[in-house]
Amino acid sequence: MKSKVALIAALAFLAGCNTVAGVGDDISETARTVQTWF
Repeated sequence: MKSKVALIAALAFLAGCNTVAGVGDDISETARTVQTWF
């Protein structure tokens, strides 16, 4: 039972990291777009 909980927690952690990385990429892309305006 503990191994299943650990596996689910690890998958949730990795999914969260990937989501945060995706948001960071989106913000960086938007910042580059705005920077080209100036």
